[in-house]
Amino acid sequence: MFAKQFSKAKQILILGQEKLTRKQFIFLSSVLIGILSAFAVIFLKSFAHSVYSFATYINSTLKLSFINSILPIIGILLTVFVVKRVLGGTLEKGTSQILYIVARKASIIPKKQMYAQIITSSLTVGLGGSAGLESPIVITGAAFGSNYAQQFKLSYQERTLLIGCGVAAGIAAAFNAPIAGVLFAIEVLLVDVTISAFTPIMIAAATGTLVSTIVLNENILLTFREKQTFDYHNIPFYVLMGLFTGFIAVFYARKFLKTEHYFAHLQFGIYKKALIGACILGLMIFIFPTLFGEGYESIKTLADKNPGKLLENTLFEDYADNNWVLLAFVGLSMTLKAFASGITLGSGGNGGNFAPSLFLGSYAGYFFSKFLNLTGLTDLPVSNFTLVGMAGILSGLFHAPLTAIFLIAEITGGYDLMIPLMIVASVSFAVSKRFEKHSLDVKNLAKKGNVFTSNKDTNILCTLEIEDLVKKDYLTVEMNQDLENVAELLAHSDQVIFGVVNKENDLQGLVYFNDIREVIFDNLKTKNIIVRDIMVQPVETVYIFDSMETVMNKFEKSNKVFLPVLKNGKYYGFITKSDVLESYRNRLKSMIFE
Repeated sequence: MFAKQFSKAKQILILGQEKLTRKQFIFLSSVLIGILSAFAVIFLKSFAHSVYSFATYINSTLKLSFINSILPIIGILLTVFVVKRVLGGTLEKGTSQILYIVARKASIIPKKQMYAQIITSSLTVGLGGSAGLESPIVITGAAFGSNYAQQFKLSYQERTLLIGCGVAAGIAAAFNAPIAGVLFAIEVLLVDVTISAFTPIMIAAATGTLVSTIVLNENILLTFREKQTFDYHNIPFYVLMGLFTGFIAVFYARKFLKTEHYFAHLQFGIYKKALIGACILGLMIFIFPTLFGEGYESIKTLADKNPGKLLENTLFEDYADNNWVLLAFVGLSMTLKAFASGITLGSGGNGGNFAPSLFLGSYAGYFFSKFLNLTGLTDLPVSNFTLVGMAGILSGLFHAPLTAIFLIAEITGGYDLMIPLMIVASVSFAVSKRFEKHSLDVKNLAKKGNVFTSNKDTNILCTLEIEDLVKKDYLTVEMNQDLENVAELLAHSDQVIFGVVNKENDLQGLVYFNDIREVIFDNLKTKNIIVRDIMVQPVETVYIFDSMETVMNKFEKSNKVFLPVLKNGKYYGFITKSDVLESYRNRLKSMIFE
């Protein structure tokens, strides 16, 4: 029945594609992508909220506090089972894969990503894993856009645009924040977007927000209405808050990646590793229940006038009225979040760092302002600092200050905090950028040499492999050969450059035909000159592991059209500038017209 309806809908869209202009069809497509992405959000958020409500009910009525620890263990084990048995044993995590796919895979996202992220993240985060749903939502939206474009044989540029639509709609629907959705798509993922692409992305974000608003209960989403008046006298403290969140963001990024890497590379079977990690996470959640799930409910509690409720049904509930105990609890929760999220993902769960960044930011803002208030140094508006702290961490972790500013402005229902948001987000970004060149999601790509930027030329060059362009059949000479031998080689080849190597195939130098042109055909001179006398050292040398951008920089710096290539320290062949440029042109054509 479903297949029949899908086929009918596809036929209608094919007819629409024939009748509508290209631009009109893209606008229609952006609406459909927005709707699909919104329903993915609705499912994930509703499921996660239902589980949280169930756990809270069991905890408060039956006093079974251990339920919060049991559910994440079940969730992570089920996630590992689904990945192994249903998804073929592999699952790409993190929004950085979208960057990689756009730049190196012609914006073609595998079909399984349309459902794999929803299933696995609902099991992990929905059942209490300490991670976020936004990254899986973003990947799912991007997969909807890519596969929709493939169905209707759209070009690379149009596929990329619809990926942006899915990303924007996902974030917009998750927070009822259309502006933040658009900015996230452009600032974090699709930095090379033209002005003409804004309209479809805005349509998708608005559609996602509208559907989410109509269907989802507002209590399920992260929203705030309690704010205090902005006082410009507190600007110096907002600057300090920016510095504080910047350093916290660096701390989180480093500890999260280290923890995730450690658990991911444990030498155990996947189920045993998942059980070990999940049990450690369960113990952490038993002591600090705030680490359960996305943590959005605890963020709302913290921004409320009675944050002492955080200690209810915990080991510290007898101290709920003690501000210093509450502050210590908040500080420890904030510190442990990086490890909890790292364990969740490293042991086999699926999720993202968007929600943890907001959790961390709110806790950092509360800790900073409450500590200063308790010391009697000042009287800061704690709620405001709790809110702007989220912008600080989000900006520092993802290197996305505009997204951070407008997201918090939208979820707080206005722009009263715009000035402190701008201060904290920009200062945090500057601090984080100073210590971490790449954002959290891009860092793993950077380690593999797969960093993509707003420079389209650089991105296309990254898709080229040196191995495919090296000329390995060039003839070589030895240092003690005379020019008579070189002349004979020239007579039987069209080479204009020779590598000089020894018996171990070490590169000793180069011989250019232009340098020996005047003497090469003089028999008397060629017998008295050996290669050692006329060879030159290479101005630049290419290594097989160099990126193509590095290779092009070496061509420009050396002003040469041939460069020798070394592999494992030995001579391997030559790479020519003309071959690189020809491959670049072919790759560009395939990306535009395929």
